[in-house]
Amino acid sequence: MLEVDDVSKTFQVKAGDVTAVDRVSFTADAGEVTTIVGPSGSGKTTLLYVIGSLEKPDSGTIEVAGHNILAPSADLIDYRRESVGFVFQFFNLIPTLTALENVMLPMDILGTSPEEQRTRATGLLERMGIDGRLLKARPNKMSGGENQRVAIARALANDPDVILADEPTGNLDTATGQTVIAILSALAKENGKCILMVTHDESILNVSDRAFHMTDGRLSEITVRQTRPGDGARLGG
Repeated sequence: MLEVDDVSKTFQVKAGDVTAVDRVSFTADAGEVTTIVGPSGSGKTTLLYVIGSLEKPDSGTIEVAGHNILAPSADLIDYRRESVGFVFQFFNLIPTLTALENVMLPMDILGTSPEEQRTRATGLLERMGIDGRLLKARPNKMSGGENQRVAIARALANDPDVILADEPTGNLDTATGQTVIAILSALAKENGKCILMVTHDESILNVSDRAFHMTDGRLSEITVRQTRPGDGARLGG
């Protein structure tokens, strides 16, 4: 599903060049959770942004479902809209929109009919446990866990193959964070999504199929002892 081959990214700063991603290669499969752990400044978020085409690498190739997203002919706008979904640490919901409207927005950009937008967004939110009055709630009226569930629903709005999660539990308490990780794991197992998470929280390794440690821009694979999420992890149909 996702193949990263010999990817590098260097930033120019006053003190000199800083290599954030240093010749990184790995694969991540559909139906699996792949996790990259590492301290702040290790390059893991830069790598995620390169895969999501929010940053352009200096070298290497990235293929998603057999398509090289770095090829000159690649349509990166369509890639970001349709093939990849983002989940951010601080949710990045639009504060003036309701939960329902936040999830409808990516579909509106694609030109989906308003009726289909509303039906699909409502269904996605209900699967995440957001229903009733919360559908009309704005981000400042919801808890951190509720906002992250809305953000996950938004990431799924256009049914992407790959979900990229940047510190998805970093702004949540432990119990809520475990629930969010269980949801992401269930999306991989039940919906065949390729889930790639970057985090400093090594407890996430317990639900990972593959895991890597990142230090100074370099990846090394680590062995994981996998446990399944508890009750409540299963998503509805």
